[in-house]
Order: sequence, then C-alpha cells, then structure tokens
Amino acid sequence: MTYKSLQVESFDDGRIVRIKLDRPKARNAQSRGLLVELDQAMTEAERDDEVRVVILGGTGPMFSSGHDMGSKEALEERSPGPNQHPSALVNGGTRDGSERRMLQEWHYFFQNTLRWRNLRKITIAQVHGPVLAAGLMLAWACDLIVAADDTVFADVVGHRLGMCGVEYFGHPWEFGPRKAKELLLTGDSIDADEAYRLGMLSKVFPADELDERTLAFARRIAQRPTITSLLVKESVNQSVDNMGFYNALQACFTLHQLNHSHWTVVNGDDYAAGRPEHGVVDWRTAPPMAPAQKTVP
Repeated sequence: MTYKSLQVESFDDGRIVRIKLDRPKARNAQSRGLLVELDQAMTEAERDDEVRVVILGGTGPMFSSGHDMGSKEALEERSPGPNQHPSALVNGGTRDGSERRMLQEWHYFFQNTLRWRNLRKITIAQVHGPVLAAGLMLAWACDLIVAADDTVFADVVGHRLGMCGVEYFGHPWEFGPRKAKELLLTGDSIDADEAYRLGMLSKVFPADELDERTLAFARRIAQRPTITSLLVKESVNQSVDNMGFYNALQACFTLHQLNHSHWTVVNGDDYAAGRPEHGVVDWRTAPPMAPAQKTVP
C-alpha cells in the first residue's frame, strides 16, 4: 500500500517490517489520517504470515508529539469540507455532544491502541527525542520498547490541558503508581536511563545507531518459532489482564471522557480542555518540560 503519513520498509525477506510515522514537520503529531493509516499498516503486517516482528518508529527529530491539536491538516480533517477525513462522519462522528467525542475517541484513540497491543506479532517501539502524551500510547502498545539515548518521556496533558492523562491509561503500569501521579501532576519528564530503570525500556542505544541496533534486536526476536513468540506474548498479556490491566483501561477511558465533558460545561463551548484561566499552561506557548529530579521540588 501507499501511505501519505507513514514510511514502511521490509527486511530479511519480509520477516521484519519497520513502520515509521512520517510527519516530521508536525513532529509526528497524530492526525486522524496518520492513525487510520497506521491501523492499516499494522493490519497488513499482521495478516502477512512471513512477518515475525513489527518495528514502530518515527522520522524527523522526535518519535511523536502526541495528538495533532491544531495543524492545518488536522483541523481540515475534523471540519466539513473537501479535506474532511471520512472517519469524521462514521463511528459516532455525526452524533452530538459528549456522545460524539466519546465514540470517536473510543474508536480512533482507544480501541486502535488496544488492537496494536494485541497484534498477533511481536512489536518493538523504536523511539527517539521527546515522546509526549499520545506518543506514549503508541510506544506502550508495543511488546518491547527501545530508545535512543536522547529520548525523554512525558505526559503533559494535565499541565497543559487540565486532563487526567491520555485515553490509553497505561501510566500506573508503566511508571508505577506514585511516579505516574507525580509526572501527570507536574508535566515533568524522565529520560531514557530512568525509563530503563523503571523497566519500561528494553534497550537504550546511541541515537546515531538506533535504526541499525533496533534491527539487530528485532533479528534476535525473529529467530524464535512463531508459536513461541505468540504464546510468550499472550501469556504475559493475559497475566497482566488478569491483574486488572484491561478493566483499568476501560474505567480510565470513561474518566477521561468525564474530564472532557467537565471542560465543555465550564467553557460553555465545544473546547474540551482547560484554558489558562483555569490554571493550566497554554499548550501552544508552554515552556520546555523540566526533568523530574529527586531533589528538586
């Protein structure tokens, strides 16, 4: 397939596929078109029996800045007109109020991430630069995460939007409960070494060797019998689900929608996030993130 917002490469006679988000000028912000294409590319890799490992990376200076909040392309995708994305008119797109937002986000931010988490192939997130907000969702959906040594991770939506986190709320499972609260309440970031210490990352590579070393790691994984890889993945995922992961995601998605609805009432319009007068920082002019440090308030 030909993609507008992705690069897709195949290696080793199709045993490994690398998908890269390819909106570098927009810092790989996740427009609706990009997300729909990513679901198509993931599905294509899943259905191909030659594929054993899928790598998910990004072009340009960073893996992903999160959801596309305001680029011209994203605004046109959501608005009536010749460039409106077809997905804006289905899956709740023609409903009113909170129902429309809930259904659209359920399909295109939540369920798609769950699908990728449960893909019937081993997936490796290859991240670099800042990984922000919904960028975390994409990485956390993968079985393994490798990072360049310049990578930082943060969910800034509490600090900049007055939201309780992103739609796929993996934070307590990935950061730990108290660190998740700290990072969400402050908007601070952690670096690759801290993420490795927390168990979120499998490997940390020099930035200029990230492509090559991730591919070498994928080749090790691809040597396993496909049934072994599938059942290792399923055993771990089912164990975590039985610990409450899946039910917690469902509950927190509902809380996320409550948070949106709160702001639409407070704002008196369709803007579903906090504004500076409510004590949040304007996301368009927000200062650089600060690293979370042990001795700094």
